[in-house]
Amino acid sequence: QLQLVESGGGLVQAGGSLRLSCAASGITSSIHAIGWFRQAPGKQRELVAIILSGGGTNYADSVTGRFTISRDNAKNTLYLQMNSLNSEDTAVYYCYAAVRNAAPIWGQGTQVTVAS
Repeated sequence: QLQLVESGGGLVQAGGSLRLSCAASGITSSIHAIGWFRQAPGKQRELVAIILSGGGTNYADSVTGRFTISRDNAKNTLYLQMNSLNSEDTAVYYCYAAVRNAAPIWGQGTQVTVAS
C-alpha cells in the first residue's frame, strides 16, 4: 500500500525559505500525479503545486514564481522549495498522490508557519 510521509515544515520569518519533502513508499509505480496541497485555519484545502503524469507541472497563482515542485524518482521523494514566504503561506501542507484505480493518497501533513 502506498504511503506518503512529509517532513521539512517549521517556523520561518517572512521572506525566508523552506523545503518540504515527501517520501513515498509502497507501490509507487501506481502514482500518475503527485503534488502538494495546503490548508490554512478556517479555509478549504487548496492545490499548491502538482506534477502530472506527463511530467508537466501546475502551480497555484499565489505561489507561481516563488515555489518549485520537483521529484527524485531514485529516492521516491517529492520536494517543494518555497521561497519568499509570507504570512499567507502559513498552513498545514499535505503531500498528495493520485493513484491508478484507487482512491487518492494523502500524507499526514506538516505545519508551515511564517512569522511576519
